[in-house]
Amino acid sequence: MTTATLTSKGQITIPADVRRTLGVQTGDRVEFVEIQPGRFELVAATRSVRELKGMLGKPTQTLSIEDMNRVIAEQGAKAGLRSGRSK
Repeated sequence: MTTATLTSKGQITIPADVRRTLGVQTGDRVEFVEIQPGRFELVAATRSVRELKGMLGKPTQTLSIEDMNRVIAEQGAKAGLRSGRSK
């Protein structure tokens, strides 16, 4: 297991093997993505969108554009009712 130590300024040095695996270099950005409460994943923010394909796995269901529009409209109507707005 690779570890790093947090400094008094809240900084860490990402170990060389992790930097190599992520493909990050000096000046690159990384993101900390919360994948569940109290658990984070370190992600290189310098990757192209194409490299992100497949990160979330396959969708559990497929929706048509019509289905998406219906759900958006339903949620919008619910939000309007909660805020006291009416159409």
